[in-house]
Amino acid sequence: MVISRTPFRISFLGGGTDYPAWYRENPGAVLAVSIDKYCYITCGYLPPFFDCKYRIVYSKREMAKRVSQIQHPSVREAIRFLNLKRGVSVQHVGDLPARSGMGSSSSFTVGLLHALHALEGKMVSKKQLAFEAIEVEQKRMRENVGSQDQLTAAFGGLHKIEFKGENNIRLIQVTIDPKKIRFFQSHLMLFFTGLSRLATNIAEEQIQKIPEKKSELREIYGMVQEGLNILNNKTSFDRFGKLLHESWRIKRTLSSKITTPIIDEIYGTARRSGAIGGKLLGAGGGGFILFFAKPEAQPKIKEKLKKILYVPFKFENLGSQIIYYRPDMAFS
Repeated sequence: MVISRTPFRISFLGGGTDYPAWYRENPGAVLAVSIDKYCYITCGYLPPFFDCKYRIVYSKREMAKRVSQIQHPSVREAIRFLNLKRGVSVQHVGDLPARSGMGSSSSFTVGLLHALHALEGKMVSKKQLAFEAIEVEQKRMRENVGSQDQLTAAFGGLHKIEFKGENNIRLIQVTIDPKKIRFFQSHLMLFFTGLSRLATNIAEEQIQKIPEKKSELREIYGMVQEGLNILNNKTSFDRFGKLLHESWRIKRTLSSKITTPIIDEIYGTARRSGAIGGKLLGAGGGGFILFFAKPEAQPKIKEKLKKILYVPFKFENLGSQIIYYRPDMAFS
């Protein structure tokens, strides 16, 4: 039995420029961080006396005799991609709900590939994990997903990712004083809207509109370096909050499905209560919403948003890890 632990992520700036439809011909970049909320994948070989070859447990329970019968697309395509010969059991537990804008789908795929490789006795690099997850999600599952979540899940930490063509993707770790990082974190607030959505459905319209949204995407791209400059220089972090607000103002114009009246009301309430800026995480439509606010303003924001769930979190730096390794121990 093997257990992998893979973090979820928060994307601050640059979202939308990490779609291949954009960065094949234009430069893209994102500023993102992994957090201490995780996806856990447990894998093991199934003994031959089971009446199935594959057992998958997530929000549903599947028993399949052939790979083609597996309904979970990530599990089905990861097993095909790795060309596994033996039957396996896969079980998933997550600290946060799926379809919530935290990169949960990619964390699942990265963690699954990591666990299956380990089960087969193979050690793989974080880069290999990330690019295999991109291959599985974009080319085999044919999902409308970007390329930032897989890298953040695999590598972990606060980083800038640059996209300069399909074969030129680079992750740059952000190295700033730990005290400044903690001060930065103290300005961040995470809430769960209670709304879930399929990111691929929302992203489809956004991708289709890329040709008519080039000026907006170029502006979003430029904000990544501006955000890095704020973190690196001795300037007020209020500017970062204002940058998040400006980025959200532009992002919500990229597709009619990104925001909703409920989300707009939540965002407006937080701003009126002292938040400098914020954004809905992920493709849009629901899930988690992030706010940037001075610590002294946060109690009022929590009070005004008490009907939705506040979720404390911290940054993490480890990325996907194998936390338990007993490949000789089969599921019973």
